[in-house]
Amino acid sequence: MLQGATAWLNSPPLTRKDLRGKVVLVDFWTYSCINWRREYPFVRAWAAKYRDLGLVVIGVHTPEFSFEKDIANVKRAVQEIGVSYPVAVDSERRIWRAFRNAYWPALYFIDARGMLRHHQFGEGAYDTSERVIQQLLKETGLTGIPSDLVAPVATGAEAQPDWENLQSPETYLGFGRSHGLVSAGATPNKRRAYEAPPNILLNQWALAGDWTLHDEAALLDKANGRIVFSFHARDLHLVMGPATGRGSIGFKVTIDGKRPGPARGVDVDALGLGVITQHRMYQLIRQPMPIAPRRFEIQFLDPQAEVYAFTFG
Repeated sequence: MLQGATAWLNSPPLTRKDLRGKVVLVDFWTYSCINWRREYPFVRAWAAKYRDLGLVVIGVHTPEFSFEKDIANVKRAVQEIGVSYPVAVDSERRIWRAFRNAYWPALYFIDARGMLRHHQFGEGAYDTSERVIQQLLKETGLTGIPSDLVAPVATGAEAQPDWENLQSPETYLGFGRSHGLVSAGATPNKRRAYEAPPNILLNQWALAGDWTLHDEAALLDKANGRIVFSFHARDLHLVMGPATGRGSIGFKVTIDGKRPGPARGVDVDALGLGVITQHRMYQLIRQPMPIAPRRFEIQFLDPQAEVYAFTFG
């Protein structure tokens, strides 16, 4: 099922023969996905803990957005995030289709005989997943398989979400999948001026300034355009990048009209200032308790920002 890879990173291509007698964990991921970023500390810990006992972890990078098909972007993400196990680059979604997969992240557990024994779609159930790994390794006849469970310490975007306060859903800004947009007159593939209403309800968002709504992303055509979002969550992330040929793009964020200060995410300073340098997920807000509905605003100081999706944690 791995023959469809367009490239391999951290490893030569792995074949059925290479994996014979090994317990294999296949992890479908894409680098801008917050759900995978929060799962990754566990997969990383399992790869290190059980590598010498016969576990092979293979990350299958299947893109959600077009920019994630760019092998240079994938290589950079692998290096910056620190993925050290083999990665099958699945830019044409051939492996995705072979597994009939539909989720990021998705874990598939394959025993030493090559049989699929368990799967996990989405975040969570980490204890159950590790118990499956331990059981499959025991079935190979090895002794001394650890019975304890990993407890990775995760920071930044990898920190586990605040589920009790997470009341805002992933929200796409491209016209093809957008919802919650309250700026009037939204039109696909046509530059136009938008206005943000003074008040927006929870989980609604608005554009202000000159924008073009493409299928995947909203493209800012003139400097100082803004996006406003009313959200309820500890963390706010935004998948974005500079349009082709554009270098860096400065931006400024506020929360309830104020500088974020201690509510800043890892990609902005206390004044709310940051810079877009590449296509990826940016963490803009991590607010301290108490968590309450907030009005978030981002202003792009330069044109040609491509903005894809809000995610929360």
